[in-house]
Amino acid sequence: MTIKEVALHAGVSMAAVSKVLRNAYGTSPAMTEKVRASMAELGYRPSSAARGMRGRTYTIGVLLDNLRNSFFADILEGVHEELLDTDYTVLIGAAGFDPTGQAHTIDAMVDRRMDGLILIAPGTSRGEVLATAADTPTVVIGHHDAAEVHDSVLDADDMGAAMVVDYLVSLGHRRIALLSSPGTKSSQWRKTPEIVLTNGYLEAMQRHGLEDAATVVRAPYSDEGGYKAGLDLLSATHRPTAIMTGADVAAMGVFRAADELGLRVPADLSLVGYNNTALAALTSVQLTSVDQAGRTMGSTAARMLIERVEGRRTRAMQTTMTPSLVVRRSTAAPAS
Repeated sequence: MTIKEVALHAGVSMAAVSKVLRNAYGTSPAMTEKVRASMAELGYRPSSAARGMRGRTYTIGVLLDNLRNSFFADILEGVHEELLDTDYTVLIGAAGFDPTGQAHTIDAMVDRRMDGLILIAPGTSRGEVLATAADTPTVVIGHHDAAEVHDSVLDADDMGAAMVVDYLVSLGHRRIALLSSPGTKSSQWRKTPEIVLTNGYLEAMQRHGLEDAATVVRAPYSDEGGYKAGLDLLSATHRPTAIMTGADVAAMGVFRAADELGLRVPADLSLVGYNNTALAALTSVQLTSVDQAGRTMGSTAARMLIERVEGRRTRAMQTTMTPSLVVRRSTAAPAS
């Protein structure tokens, strides 16, 4: 099926069909409806490869490191909702934590002529991301490093960490530990979410005169990462009475470690997550967590990306979400 056959069926010119396919300016709603009705009746589906040859494939690539992190599902829902009534299709690249694997996935997306990229807290080097963004419209989610070649959507992670520390101190906690991602030292990013989160935590602990009690452990944001870090922290002689994790999925691992050691949440340990995913609200979990508005982050990233893809904006933007603390049953005053 070709656009010539669609044009004959709709009784319009091939140029009109082409304009509808490109969402070109000046196409009337009536014309668009007539052409799309013919396309549906004839079963016409435009070739992505052919569209790419003409300049656009209507595909958006989203890079993430871990399919098990439910916060990414929130971001993807926001992306999907923003693009729902457009011709753009989202393709996901789950590249794992390895920077080399992530770089390979980004290259593969570019090689397939995707119109734009959304990179969720990329572990690949900043130099590689900047080089990619110079040629392909790109939005980076999470990292606080601003750049002239890509847009950014981020959370005020230092504020989120301070909220948690202030809340736990108000309950009477003093030994408050932070489980943060190890990041990638060679990545050249200066303000990754884990760096900003850690700095916010340390500053808040110092503000309360608790700098000597501050403890930061590094572990991947995964159930297994949280589990192993939780075992280490909770087996210590002076174990913390409260633990904050940089992701809800890691908090689930700490939950598992506490249960294995015979500790009850929140009677023996207060636990706070980050992201406020659907997992945190489960009746059996009820995890206190910092809400980053993941769905809004995703929809904002998609909107910013399409603005760049379609040439409606050329200057880079950085949008920051304001976090909020959602208190549930996983936190309480420390046992006397």
